[in-house]
Amino acid sequence: MQASSGEQPKTKPNPKRGNSQWNFMPPLPLQASPYFRWPIDVVAILKWMIGGWFPVSERLIILGLSVFCWICLSPSAEHCREFSLDWIGLVYLRNLALMILVAGGLHFYLYILKRQGNERRYDARPLATNKGAFTFRSQVRDNMFWSLASGVTIWTAYEVVMLWALANGYAPALSLPEDMAWLVLIIFLLPMWETTHFFLIHRLIHWSPLYKRIHALHHRNTNVGPWSGLSMHPGEHLIYLSTVLIHFIIPSNPLLIMFHLQYFTLSAATTHAGYQGITFNDKVILPLGTFHHQMHHRYFECNYGGLETPWDQWTGSFHDGTKESHQRFLDRQRKKAMA
Repeated sequence: MQASSGEQPKTKPNPKRGNSQWNFMPPLPLQASPYFRWPIDVVAILKWMIGGWFPVSERLIILGLSVFCWICLSPSAEHCREFSLDWIGLVYLRNLALMILVAGGLHFYLYILKRQGNERRYDARPLATNKGAFTFRSQVRDNMFWSLASGVTIWTAYEVVMLWALANGYAPALSLPEDMAWLVLIIFLLPMWETTHFFLIHRLIHWSPLYKRIHALHHRNTNVGPWSGLSMHPGEHLIYLSTVLIHFIIPSNPLLIMFHLQYFTLSAATTHAGYQGITFNDKVILPLGTFHHQMHHRYFECNYGGLETPWDQWTGSFHDGTKESHQRFLDRQRKKAMA
């Protein structure tokens, strides 16, 4: 999962031209956030942070969904003190509906209705059908199965455990409205934690023994669609969604738990949409998939993290999309093969 707000263009994109490998490319080179640049540029940091949320973004939409779920579709703290099928079932059905709404809605709009054709689509190849590498020989059915059968189940399990821990005082809690400022700050800082956690666990599951047994299932998707984002082996779901366990250290409340998990699951669908975003009159009105992570699915051994924190630059695995960067990537691959 990668936050789409990070691709800050220096020039205007040409939505009708890519190169021999890509149907569409955003303005290059890709750049990471200004948070860790020196000297500190406060204006650039504020622009990046605000631009990642407003005027409309996947983050803001997911936060709105989380608030709605917290108010209307969540068990009370009293119910959560003991495990029972009634409230666990409610959480499961709600999460199932959310994944179908977001991933299914994007797939329907972009790949069935084809309302944008290939406009702003990174890779114009059709999603795979009748291919033995995929469960049911279909990329879409494979991705739906693993997203819903494993992804939603493990997502729900983590949420249930965290709500139970909060209700029983086993995890530190924020009190509202007294701690509202802390809640807002943690929500704004969550994307930084997201890219750090994702980079660390992503490098882990690219370790050969784990890659072959776990992560290879996700990498069946060299070209991605909305259902690809959460299409993972159950072992990877356990590792990926362990991000929420930080709230045994960082105080939270049920709204924050819901947003944290919905951000990691639903934005997996949006950032794997395969398109730069939803367009209107040739302009992107809702940023979605990142070219940064699209390259990871094509080339495998680059861009393990996101653009919110520059872990790939710090560790030498960054691909900024330019020809020069691609040549450096190829040189690294050759050296690795010869080692």
